[in-house]
Amino acid sequence: MVAKLKTVTLGCKVNQYETQFVREGLLSVGYRDAEEGQSADLCIVNTCTITGEGDAKSRQIIRRMNRDNPDARIVVMGCYATREPETVASLPGVAEVVTDKRELPDLLGRFGVADIPNGISGLNHRHRAYVKVQDGCLLRCSYCIIPTVRPQMFSRPMQEVLDEVRVLIDNGFREVILTGIHLGHYGVDFNRRKPKSQWTRLSTLVRAICILSPDVRVRMSSIEATEVTRELIDVMKEYPTQVCPHLHVCLQSGSDRILRGMKRRWTRRHIIDRCELVKNELHLPAFTTDVIVGFPGETDADFEDTLDACRKIGFSKIHMFPFSPRRGTPAAEMGDQVPGDVKSERGNAVSELETQLKRRYFESLIGERLQLLVEKVHDGRTATGTSCRYAPIRATISNARENSLVDVRIDSAGDVLMGQSTESSA
Repeated sequence: MVAKLKTVTLGCKVNQYETQFVREGLLSVGYRDAEEGQSADLCIVNTCTITGEGDAKSRQIIRRMNRDNPDARIVVMGCYATREPETVASLPGVAEVVTDKRELPDLLGRFGVADIPNGISGLNHRHRAYVKVQDGCLLRCSYCIIPTVRPQMFSRPMQEVLDEVRVLIDNGFREVILTGIHLGHYGVDFNRRKPKSQWTRLSTLVRAICILSPDVRVRMSSIEATEVTRELIDVMKEYPTQVCPHLHVCLQSGSDRILRGMKRRWTRRHIIDRCELVKNELHLPAFTTDVIVGFPGETDADFEDTLDACRKIGFSKIHMFPFSPRRGTPAAEMGDQVPGDVKSERGNAVSELETQLKRRYFESLIGERLQLLVEKVHDGRTATGTSCRYAPIRATISNARENSLVDVRIDSAGDVLMGQSTESSA
């Protein structure tokens, strides 16, 4: 009888990539995805610990997996498993806890996978493929628990990444999203004791992917604004139809006082100036970001500085997080914690500002020609998907096909951009 598999992932793109890595290995030795309503023999749960809510959801899903699949062996991996392995191991049905992501090949070996893959060949039910190129973080932001659960920083060899991207292209993917725990540090571990002229950087990798094939576009996931180097901007200019003019830069706060308390390494001026440099070099680039509201000691003036920085940069999307104390981080022990109702008010203000900034940016794209990745075809002539600038598009396209890249002229803007193709689907 064929063994049935279920996988569940919480958290970031790196987690989603790692789940797919394990899933593909298991499928290669005969496991098959369980169908809807079908019990599984093996459940893989990839957990998240970025917030207390992530911990709670991880426990909840493990219990649900045990309830819905009473005879299954449950293997738990991910950041919460690393942080609290004893708690995870005590949950019902848990047979194994993987506390180090470097153990994933060993995990697959224990399930009979002799030929350990070097990467993934697809991403389940997705049109855009995540490619993990880096792991680990050496920073010690005072609010963040992740460096304690992913402390070993390493980059994947560039040729290994290129081989994986080639497989993804051959399997029909037209967008790859480069992701890592600290993406901007890609290559840092390669460069020790090398002359600067021989350094490998993120810009080196992005250029190599563009050279590899003109049939794929590259998007970068979260990156620190100051790590958007001039070399990286030059690559974005050199390959304007292949490197998405979209950057997710990590703001967190627009107050220098709060940034110091967060132990961030840069000031608001550094972040704003780097975004201005990108605006000067690229045509209508899109910026998205993360913002934490209610960090300990945040005053109304500090919060206004954050809103002001968001306006100056002009983010088209803001992921807002109310500050969540994480046991084991310095910020959890700080005094002057901000009350919950104040966090809620400030969160609402960020959401209102995001709506205004998104509308303003979307309206600036009217009349522009944007590259659309078709993710869904509705009636043969109407398609929806993600633009190069990360804005959703609904467009009229003759002979529209999923996973095609199509140039679209934008006619109007609302919650989504509306337009028409300027060419045949390709």
